[in-house]
Amino acid sequence: MDFLHVFLPTLLYIAAIVLLVVLIVVALRLMNILKKVDELLENVENKVNSFNGALSIFNKAANGFSGIADSVVVNLTGIAAKWLKKKKKEKEDYYE
Repeated sequence: MDFLHVFLPTLLYIAAIVLLVVLIVVALRLMNILKKVDELLENVENKVNSFNGALSIFNKAANGFSGIADSVVVNLTGIAAKWLKKKKKEKEDYYE
């Protein structure tokens, strides 16, 4: 019985030390991985930021085309509304 009182705590201490060493190694590897990921994200961010000027130009052009298309649609619907109103008025005059 005395053997178990000495052996089991010693075994637990050894297991705890091994676990601590393994966790330290894993933490160091994770820190290296995070460093590499951070460098990769910085690289991607720099490349994306280099396209901001071109994307801004495309955005302005798209807004211009959208404004032109909106004005054309408004004018066409106005013309169609006037034409339908005129046609309806002629129809009413015909029935009277």
